[in-house]
Amino acid sequence: MATSVKLNTGAQMPIVGLGTWKSTPGKVTEAVKASIAAGYRLIDGAFIYQNETEVGEGVRSMIQDGVVKREDVFVVSKLWCTFHAKALVRGACEKTLSDLKLDYLDLYLVHWPVGFKAGEELFPLDSAGQAISDNTHFLETWEAMEELVDAGLVKAIGVSNFNKDQIEAVLNKPGLKYKPAMNQVECHPYLTQEKLIHYCHSQGISVTAYSPLGSPDRPWAKPEDPSLLEDPNIKAIADKHKKTSAQVLIRFHIQRNVVVIPKSITPQRIQENFQVFDFELTEEEMKTILGFNRKWRVCPMQCSVTHKDYPFNADF
Repeated sequence: MATSVKLNTGAQMPIVGLGTWKSTPGKVTEAVKASIAAGYRLIDGAFIYQNETEVGEGVRSMIQDGVVKREDVFVVSKLWCTFHAKALVRGACEKTLSDLKLDYLDLYLVHWPVGFKAGEELFPLDSAGQAISDNTHFLETWEAMEELVDAGLVKAIGVSNFNKDQIEAVLNKPGLKYKPAMNQVECHPYLTQEKLIHYCHSQGISVTAYSPLGSPDRPWAKPEDPSLLEDPNIKAIADKHKKTSAQVLIRFHIQRNVVVIPKSITPQRIQENFQVFDFELTEEEMKTILGFNRKWRVCPMQCSVTHKDYPFNADF
């Protein structure tokens, strides 16, 4: 049973990790500790989640207690959109490292292909509620990301929320030094991402699925939105395996060789979400689940639909 994915850098990345988006600062330290105690070795964070100090406390406390060594834990963070200007990238990475109190990141991602106006405002909006661009291009941002690898601040670099054309642009960039190791995208049975995953894998780029459970706690959820965890078809498959819907939703990605980062702050659920290596979905069940695709996004990033680099107008 594969419990890790091999990146194009040669590094092994655990296939199941803890997501920390929307995890409140007061609770995320305990969640990180509970996850490491439960066997997780991948912690996924980001500057914009505004909780990296607490995430770092959780990781360091488990290192100090001798539960793990630093090299046993795979830590991911992401460059926020207001730091896309080449001159700002290193400072943003160093801020994340100092919040985490770590010497290096295992993987650092460009969180979105869109650059926002630099400054205190993390979502600088115009009068129409649309993000104000910084007029950078993600290919310049990528050059600064490559410098982080050379400086020893990060072991690997990648992207997030990039579409196929945007990844292609990076791969075809003149003078490219390091290929992206990862594309982290929203992925679950209502947004199966088959074409994008196939493309990434064909280019030696690994994929991570975020919001694998459909992110039921997203702040903008509407009552009429579809619910993956409540979906009777998924529940039926879960019952057959004597598993929970969440475990089936996580297992679905593992069998596609896709890293998956369910978020929870509840110790029992954190443990449950990791108990996914003792059963296997049949080929039929995988096909059935892929059939639920309806191109429904938890994270459409509505505030940047008019941005020149908005990723989701493309087919994939």
